[in-house]
Amino acid sequence: MDRSPDDDDLKRMATRIDSHQHFWRPARGDYTWLRADVPALAPLVRDFMPEDLMPLMKAHGVGQTVLVQAADSEAETDFMLELATAHEAIGGVVGWVDLSSRDAVASLERMARHPKFKGVRPMLQDLPEDDWIGRAPHPEVLQVLVRLGLRFDALVKPQHLRPLMNFLRDWPQLQVVVDHAAKPPVGAPDSEAFARWREEIAELAVLPQVHCKFSGLWTEAPSSTHRDIDAVVRAVLPVWDLLLQCFGPGRLMWGSDWPVLTLVGDYAGWVAASEALIGSLPAHAQEHVWHGTAQRFYDLQPV
Repeated sequence: MDRSPDDDDLKRMATRIDSHQHFWRPARGDYTWLRADVPALAPLVRDFMPEDLMPLMKAHGVGQTVLVQAADSEAETDFMLELATAHEAIGGVVGWVDLSSRDAVASLERMARHPKFKGVRPMLQDLPEDDWIGRAPHPEVLQVLVRLGLRFDALVKPQHLRPLMNFLRDWPQLQVVVDHAAKPPVGAPDSEAFARWREEIAELAVLPQVHCKFSGLWTEAPSSTHRDIDAVVRAVLPVWDLLLQCFGPGRLMWGSDWPVLTLVGDYAGWVAASEALIGSLPAHAQEHVWHGTAQRFYDLQPV
């Protein structure tokens, strides 16, 4: 029987953290992937700003977010830090620097003076070489990441998992989170591609510094799941089960990937789908996925 949430339920809901979302203003000019002439992306070519997301957060008990880069420019990182200064609900910012350039050392030291700067995300999925991460980053830049306690968001696809694993074996002090579970073939659990992803994400999860975001999976699901919450739950379930087995709730964090999410569904829909899966866990394990893992990983201050 359905019941109204009690005080403890509301308290838990209010502490939810969205570990992965974006804001952008295309007129700034550095979102090269946001192209109005690409029909699939055209709905995203407009401003998405805090005033658009904050009502959705409030409606679903999300108290904080982690704002993640969407452009390979330091200027966008500065833009995000300005937003974080103005909005308490932005608990952390994951920005961008050119990891292959020693000049990034000074950039990281400058950015890290902002208390909400939490880490960097090279856009590995968009680079032409699948093994870029293993050979291109400058060692001094990586050393600074470790020294400053900054995190590393890995925006990867399945073909990047083995190079990422080899890289992380050389940098065990670097705290890493895999965005969107490395974008597996959602909805195709019997495919060879899913089997390869399953094997390689399990190997990566053996490394104790690696975490994973339960995010961005609706956009990887078949078109038949678009706008259909029950269908997306069924499609995502095999991915969720494996992530839970490999990482456990203590290394899994929930995220929306808003506004990219809006291409296939909406914030309320992804929250509902996530509740259907995360809600099967004991209460303390749910709290890890909804907020505890993100809070610890990014060292977010309570609001």
